[in-house]
Amino acid sequence: MSKMRAMVVPAAGAKLRLEERTIPQPARHEVRIRVQACGVCHSDAATIAGHMPGLQYPRIPGHEVIGTLEALGEDVEGWEVGTRVGVGWSPGACGYCEACRHGDAFACLNIRGATGVSRDGGYATHMLAHASALARVPGGLEPVAAAPLLCAGITTFNALRHSGARAGELVAVHGVGGLGHLGIQFAARLGFRVAAVSRGADKESLARSLGAHEYIDSARCDPAAALRALGGARAILATVTDASAVQAIAGGLGANGTLLVIGAVGAFPVDSMELLRKRAAVKGWYSGTSVDSEDTLQFSRQSGVASMNEIFPLEQAQDAYDRMMSGKARFRVVLRVD
Repeated sequence: MSKMRAMVVPAAGAKLRLEERTIPQPARHEVRIRVQACGVCHSDAATIAGHMPGLQYPRIPGHEVIGTLEALGEDVEGWEVGTRVGVGWSPGACGYCEACRHGDAFACLNIRGATGVSRDGGYATHMLAHASALARVPGGLEPVAAAPLLCAGITTFNALRHSGARAGELVAVHGVGGLGHLGIQFAARLGFRVAAVSRGADKESLARSLGAHEYIDSARCDPAAALRALGGARAILATVTDASAVQAIAGGLGANGTLLVIGAVGAFPVDSMELLRKRAAVKGWYSGTSVDSEDTLQFSRQSGVASMNEIFPLEQAQDAYDRMMSGKARFRVVLRVD
């Protein structure tokens, strides 16, 4: 086969269109992946709607990619054709810049941007990736099931395991949606006492089935006061995209608590006296690097964390994207490519 199929964004704000292209050859330090599945994430709007400055079109979106290695470029070591791999938001890291040498590969100074944003992603039968962006996929994880774990999964798992909370402490997951339904599962399996917070009572049964020990309906009560009544949260994982909702729950932190913001909400005010009095913090969390993706996949497989997905064929990527953006999907949307 010398041709590939891809769903391409021709210009900012344009509809995705199916194109046939010549299969690309990997350059030095690159690999070619035969894509099996790719998640459709809200962050894909950065490319499709043109939310980021400096974007170059046409562009193939997609940063929750599962596939097999089909070809290796020069100087790629430690990988073999046929190996099952995943690629997430991080496009890789050089390994030698100041950030990389200090253990902050996510902030690499030489390989910037994101998969599906600054370089073509996984809405295609084939894609190229820098070898440093690859994560090994453990056996037992089906491609469609694994794909959302490479963004929604890694972001929630990685934030929670670096939250400073210890087993048995109260952790709140704010929002029971595409991110939150995974966050609840990870928090429960990490041994935290989990409080799920959502607007309305309709998601309580689901939240508890996913592992939540407490449920707070933010439409019926002050969520911050409810968390304080439970002793105050050691960590709040804010997965929502409403700045006012994040502001409303910030006061629910306990002593040494951290509000982890992983949804793009823009600016919101924080009471500095609350932070000072509790020695609390507000922190953003980047999804993670390839090794974090590997850890997420492995932990999910061994602990049974699973994404709830709606599945579309590659050719229906526009419908899949529209479904995701509508907010009606339960809860992730995935393209079955192979």
